[in-house]
Amino acid sequence: MNQLAPSELVLNPDGSIYHLGVTPPQIAHTIITVGDPARVPMVSKHFDTIQHQISKREFVTHTGFLNNKRISVVSTGIGPDNIDIVLNELDALVNINLQTRQIKENKTELCIIRLGTSGSMQPDIEPGDIVASRFAIGMDNLLYYYKRDITDQEAAFESTYYDYCSSIHLPVKSYFTIPEWPDINLPDDVKRGITLTCPGFYGPQSRTLRANAASPHLLDFLINFEFDGLKITNLEMESAAIFGLSNILGHRAISLNTILANRIKGTFVNDYRASVENLITKALQWIAG
Repeated sequence: MNQLAPSELVLNPDGSIYHLGVTPPQIAHTIITVGDPARVPMVSKHFDTIQHQISKREFVTHTGFLNNKRISVVSTGIGPDNIDIVLNELDALVNINLQTRQIKENKTELCIIRLGTSGSMQPDIEPGDIVASRFAIGMDNLLYYYKRDITDQEAAFESTYYDYCSSIHLPVKSYFTIPEWPDINLPDDVKRGITLTCPGFYGPQSRTLRANAASPHLLDFLINFEFDGLKITNLEMESAAIFGLSNILGHRAISLNTILANRIKGTFVNDYRASVENLITKALQWIAG
């Protein structure tokens, strides 16, 4: 079996994976991802015990137990480029022998749960609501660097989107991801929808301060797009990349987002921290029972 070269599988002198700074015993198979490093202790403070706390660059990892379930929470930083690093390195921790640099024959399936913040694209989804991403549209280019098998449903998703958008100019070629959700106790009343993943916060999300967006009316146009009975409910910067790489690597993934802004109405949540705390508390109940 071929060894992965040091230039490909990059390790730190202590044997930990390069960017995360984590070793295999320090990571659980149920992993919560958050964007903000400061949000990691907001999650882990609810654990019954914390075994490991690691910090390297913007990547903070806490691993512990809640109700006898071992969970890691990892900060990814912002954007699809950081997701590329985090998902590949999490997978390496469980599916590559870091000492022999060989890929393991028997693979481990991770459960990835993103807890994020997001903007609503529907007038009836208000700041403070929680949305679960059933599908995602990636407006970045990350997955075009990978070989991937497109399912029939993903192909139909793509075709439906481009048929709908045939009358307008789109700034980029998008990709379309449908994850295998992990087995968590998600209540039926949590809103489901399609998430638009953007490679930036301002122009890519049609925000205009002093630099004008090339497609300022794109969000208005996409409000009525529908696939498999679901509309585009929210936009953020990570979910499509998480779903796509999880599918490629054989992991399950879900994205749960608390809505901070309604882009249609121009409103923003009154208490940002309370909305994040509410998402964390409820998600941990759904994950750990």
